[in-house]
Amino acid sequence: MISVFLADDQGLVRGGFRALLESESDMTVVGEAASGAAAVEGIAATHPDVVLMDIRMPDGDGLWATREVVGRAELSATRIVVVTTFELDEYVAEAIRSGASGFLVKDTEPTELIRAVRVVAAGDALLSPGATRSLLERAADGMREAPPTRELDALTTREREVLVLVAQGLTNDEIAQRLFLSPLTAKTHVSRIMAKLGARDRVHLVVVGYESGLVRPGWS
Repeated sequence: MISVFLADDQGLVRGGFRALLESESDMTVVGEAASGAAAVEGIAATHPDVVLMDIRMPDGDGLWATREVVGRAELSATRIVVVTTFELDEYVAEAIRSGASGFLVKDTEPTELIRAVRVVAAGDALLSPGATRSLLERAADGMREAPPTRELDALTTREREVLVLVAQGLTNDEIAQRLFLSPLTAKTHVSRIMAKLGARDRVHLVVVGYESGLVRPGWS
């Protein structure tokens, strides 16, 4: 059973999400909150698999709440999905950099919302890598510039190649085709890179690729 926590200051939105998610046999809503502070408290008490986190909330917004949750070791298994009204919300890139596993727009189709919760609960990136790359490219002006990190020195040449392709938006199967590897080998490389860089998920790898300078906005 996938446990979900809802954090949104609009009761109507929370009610709609709850009704939709609890109509699925493998999902349950374990808590709700209308503010950032209440969300952190509720998440700490329930340890949900997935949090649907609004950005604009009173008493600690979604960015603050995301950082608070990600920073707690006991909540390391909880995945946060930022929910925003506009796809180009200026805070989305910052939320992902803060540890969110992806984002949804509030007018997402119901089937896509359900699929997204299942994907994130399984530990994968919320969006297709291509969609994540598109988001980060459009929000690149809001991301800090940084030289290659020391952590990248731990990567092999092949792992750096794989990281670049992840950040460019390729799936594991596409990486396998590009580098003439088996899909399982590509997946293993991605898993090892995540372990070496301490990445929570694939979205974090995309961020590392951009912030380290390995990939620049507009690259193909």
